[in-house]
Amino acid sequence: MKNYYKQTKPTIVPTGNDKLIEEHFGNVSMKYEGCSISRMEAPPDWTEPAQKPEFDEFIMVTKGKMMVKVDGEKLVIMTGQSLLVKRGSKIRYSNPFDQHSEYWSVCLPPFSLSTVHRE
Repeated sequence: MKNYYKQTKPTIVPTGNDKLIEEHFGNVSMKYEGCSISRMEAPPDWTEPAQKPEFDEFIMVTKGKMMVKVDGEKLVIMTGQSLLVKRGSKIRYSNPFDQHSEYWSVCLPPFSLSTVHRE
């Protein structure tokens, strides 16, 4: 067995909306339980339900900007900025702006549908 894994084709995670999630490492792509790393694309005027996950989530915006509501406080995260949201916080991601956005997410432990607790 090799001591590395080169990801050449991330797994597309179904969202039920226009957001794209490409998981490079994690539960969905390879049953990896250390963390999950995903690239996201959010179209203009996109939003998703609030959630209260059982994992810490680090996000870094690489294109455009995102609105993130954490425990009732609204934050705008711009290109090159990052945010850590601790597990158990109520969080809602959206892109209410008129431009496409892209961001990366790292979840510890990894994202899963059973631990995200979406409303």
